[in-house]
Amino acid sequence: MSVRTKAKRDPDLPRRQVWTQGWWQEARARPSPNFGPRPPGEAITLAVVHSISLPPGDYRGDAVQRLFLNQLNWEAHPYYAGIRGLQVSAHFFIERDGTLWQFVDCDLRAWHAGPSHYRGRSNCNDDSIGIELEGLEGLAFEAAQYRTLAALCQDICARYPIQHVAGHEHVAPGRKCDPGPGFDWPELQQKLRWQAEFFPQKSTPPFA
Repeated sequence: MSVRTKAKRDPDLPRRQVWTQGWWQEARARPSPNFGPRPPGEAITLAVVHSISLPPGDYRGDAVQRLFLNQLNWEAHPYYAGIRGLQVSAHFFIERDGTLWQFVDCDLRAWHAGPSHYRGRSNCNDDSIGIELEGLEGLAFEAAQYRTLAALCQDICARYPIQHVAGHEHVAPGRKCDPGPGFDWPELQQKLRWQAEFFPQKSTPPFA
């Protein structure tokens, strides 16, 4: 049986103490009630990249943060009627200007992937860290977001045995489309200096 390679932090970057347990010190912390324990002994080997904006395409305000905190005003926009009562979270949320928020301790299980399957296993929430980028699936993301995402991934892999980075579209194909074709995977790979094996293949069969 082959042993899967673990992602490595760029040795050219300075060493810093950036974690307090599973909280990244460079993020703005807003603890969400939407989380749970990971299965006992579960290794965190996957980072899942998402995109979100509320309402879709609107990058003003703090609606995403309010959604993850169960504080969204469902009457504030017609779109919210379709997600009324939704209880979800991600570990991280990166705004268009690169500002980073954290909602769930990375040692714990956030509710971001939903029904999912990747690397031959299901329930990706169990062993993954969810990272939301402010944006709309199919559209481009900002340079500041890639910088923050790369720095975050470098420090995540210094603490956890990350073996894969994938999009929500890859772990739930046919059900989810984010971050979509506007996300520049080669750009992220170049910034991280990780081998291609850590990133998604070009095609993924639909999730059943």
